[in-house]
Amino acid sequence: MVRRVVVMAGISRGTSPAPPRASDDPLATLASLPGVADSVESVRKGVDRVYGHRVMRRRSNEVTSEAALRGARGSAALSGADWALEEVRRRTDFGVDGEPRTVGAALRLTAESGQLLSVWRQSPLRVLARLHLVAAGGESADETVGRPRLAGEPVDEPLVELPLPDSDEVAGRLDGLSRMLLAGTRAPALVTAAVVHGELLALRPFVSCNGLIARAAERIVLVGSGLDPKSICPAEVGHAELGRAAYVAALEGYVSGTPEGVAAWIAHCGRAVELGVRESTAVCEALQRGAA
Repeated sequence: MVRRVVVMAGISRGTSPAPPRASDDPLATLASLPGVADSVESVRKGVDRVYGHRVMRRRSNEVTSEAALRGARGSAALSGADWALEEVRRRTDFGVDGEPRTVGAALRLTAESGQLLSVWRQSPLRVLARLHLVAAGGESADETVGRPRLAGEPVDEPLVELPLPDSDEVAGRLDGLSRMLLAGTRAPALVTAAVVHGELLALRPFVSCNGLIARAAERIVLVGSGLDPKSICPAEVGHAELGRAAYVAALEGYVSGTPEGVAAWIAHCGRAVELGVRESTAVCEALQRGAA
């Protein structure tokens, strides 16, 4: 039963997910995998604690802004631009190549994500196209920007070296993921966010910026679900802290489609959120002491 649901969720390579029936909620079924409930509960408790911090009652906007900056820095670090936080904070010039472009893309995606919540609920694919356009710096003249890649188009994503699904598989699985999200689910936010993140990394649907987009989409799900409505728990910080090797290993488990591999990926994403919670708790403490 679990294996069937994993395949329906589009996790196994070579499978185009079917639209979920009203009586069949594959994301909710993934929530029953061993250890997932513990991860969900641990994340919920952590998020509740930081939202209960006394600083959040009067300075939540400052915490949100700092979480956005730190989240962007973490996402850029995973994509190969591991800059110090203060360097990201002070820079205003982001070039068109190399690390500056990656950091600039991460910052733009973080800023844009909060504006797309209502659109996500209506058309996740439209949001993904917009995220790619934003990440690419608005280069609409480039015909590859803002749409899934076509057959034969190369993908620039050096962090992920897993086999690349072909364009037909990408189209089928993106459509299935969108249908599943629009159908609604009883699954906890962590499970949905982890599946969205994992699918986008596994598919690498665009010619560039897929990792940045996958992490931005995870953030949209966590915020839009109501788990983190003020966007103060930057999972990107946690993913960066856990390290690129652990990130790739967990993704390999997800792509394997086995219950153990999928559960491990969800747990990895949960731990990343918890580390994001810890980061924002430290920000709250610094604000309370007047140190930030």
